[in-house]
Amino acid sequence: MYIRPRLSILLAATLLAACTSVAHTAPSGGPPDVFSRAIQRADSILSAAVAAGQVPGAVLVVTRDGRIVHESAHGYAQLYEYDGRAEYGAPRRLRTPRPMRASTMFDLASVTKVMATTYAVMLLVDRGLVELDAPVYRYLPDFRGAHLDSITVRHLLTHSAGLYQWQPIYYHASSAAEAYEVIRSLPLQYGVGAERRYSDLGFMLLGYIVERVSGRPLDVFVRDELYTPLGLRSTMFNPSPSFDFAATSHGNPYERRMVYDSTFGYRYDGDPTAWNGWRTETLNGVVNDGNAAYAHGGIAGHAGLFSTARDLAVLLELMLQRGEYDGTRYVAREVIDEFTRRDRFGHALGWQVPDGAPEGSFAHSGFTGTYVIGVPTARLGIVLLTNRQNSGVDERGYYPSVTVRDEVVRTIIDGALDLRRPTNGNP
Repeated sequence: MYIRPRLSILLAATLLAACTSVAHTAPSGGPPDVFSRAIQRADSILSAAVAAGQVPGAVLVVTRDGRIVHESAHGYAQLYEYDGRAEYGAPRRLRTPRPMRASTMFDLASVTKVMATTYAVMLLVDRGLVELDAPVYRYLPDFRGAHLDSITVRHLLTHSAGLYQWQPIYYHASSAAEAYEVIRSLPLQYGVGAERRYSDLGFMLLGYIVERVSGRPLDVFVRDELYTPLGLRSTMFNPSPSFDFAATSHGNPYERRMVYDSTFGYRYDGDPTAWNGWRTETLNGVVNDGNAAYAHGGIAGHAGLFSTARDLAVLLELMLQRGEYDGTRYVAREVIDEFTRRDRFGHALGWQVPDGAPEGSFAHSGFTGTYVIGVPTARLGIVLLTNRQNSGVDERGYYPSVTVRDEVVRTIIDGALDLRRPTNGNP
């Protein structure tokens, strides 16, 4: 069985306090089982979180055994607009908010790392064009130096190359070629392979490798070799304005704070006033991430991909079916197994492995509020997309935490595995 990416389904509408919600759960053909009840409970948790204002809107898709068993949309694709204050990007509620739909397209942020870049590297590894333990300079010949020569493709995929985790590359670059030169010139922050520190810069480099080896831009390569063959029509970089988008931030207040405030996450030692190209409008259909938007024209290995929950479910299913989908093999089983095997840091190649997740699970989150997870032992895929940034930042400069995500995902996984947790007398 396989997921039809463009298959329309009848969605029943339910009015909630202060938000809208539409949902569809595939009938079981009999009395509700543990899994069906778990999905219903998870969907109710998500609906309540949206109604309470934790996030403006959300879309949830659940797959089991290769088919969609639940799809729901909650709240609003855009609830707030920019109010004119550049520093904090405080929101102003729309008089007529745009409702969230199951087909709404999201800025995936760092989910790009797996649904575009990691997939692209897998395809190249499968074809014998890239070796995981080869030095990066084999594919980027000028990536040389005493501190760079020992960095391999595997180091980039496992965030263990010693690179900066983040820097505002756009302060020094306005194109991918210039960005590469900036990254190549930076000193390492720790020993190669010594530890794992999540790095956007490493995945920018992987994007350059894909382009150099394939001879095509990253967006064109994944479109031609993956998305189009899979029938995915809503997964792309730099989408046209004709799509229905989930709005993200009001400018880049969080990232601006990262540059100006050395206590706010990552440290930038340059002059924060040396660049002033900050956006101030509410972002709809343009990438939120500054390095992708300002330095890469919207197409980068670490961020920039847009998609829908249903398209992402197909890409998850390709992983769950170990490289095969709808009778066509895209990636060898052995390559999928290599990329999902836990390393000594407790994660996989490109993929994150959440604490407490069932053995073999693979996942990734995105800063805009996006999340995907595959659980092979339960033959389960979960896509949960939210537009948390549209609420704006708080007085400390932070976006709201999507705490409901863990509860929703845990509830569904427990139901799929039919786990019974001791209640100790509590409900």
